[in-house]
Amino acid sequence: MENHNVEKSLKLFIVLSRAYRSINHHMNKHIVKHGLNPTEFAVLELLYHKGDQPLQQIGDKILLASGSITYVVDKLEKKELLSRKACAEDRRVTFAHITKQGRALLDDIFPDHAKEIHEMISVLSEEEKDACIDMLKHVGLRAKHLYDHQD
Repeated sequence: MENHNVEKSLKLFIVLSRAYRSINHHMNKHIVKHGLNPTEFAVLELLYHKGDQPLQQIGDKILLASGSITYVVDKLEKKELLSRKACAEDRRVTFAHITKQGRALLDDIFPDHAKEIHEMISVLSEEEKDACIDMLKHVGLRAKHLYDHQD
């Protein structure tokens, strides 16, 4: 019985990994058409939806190493899609700010981006989507708990 449970867990992991890879590959092709790489798009999307963000926190929010953030922000700044702003209260903190050009680009890109995602996910009913959200959150929290409590 235990061996069957382990096999099911492995099968789920493989199916989940393949689904993520397929979705990600499709979305990356869509993003690249607009002259952005996926990381640049993720940074702009974060700023577009959440407003100015401290550079030090962007990596955690888009799952990117902090050393890579400087490189991505530099590239986006050269493209005039974002700018850096010093924090008035704390000189150690610098915020990333989406520019008018960056906002206009996301105004253009994001509706199609959302439609593409919806098209892929539309094979699921609303109830199935809710169930997937709940189950994947549950698995993600378990993984985080195990990771956080490693020696």
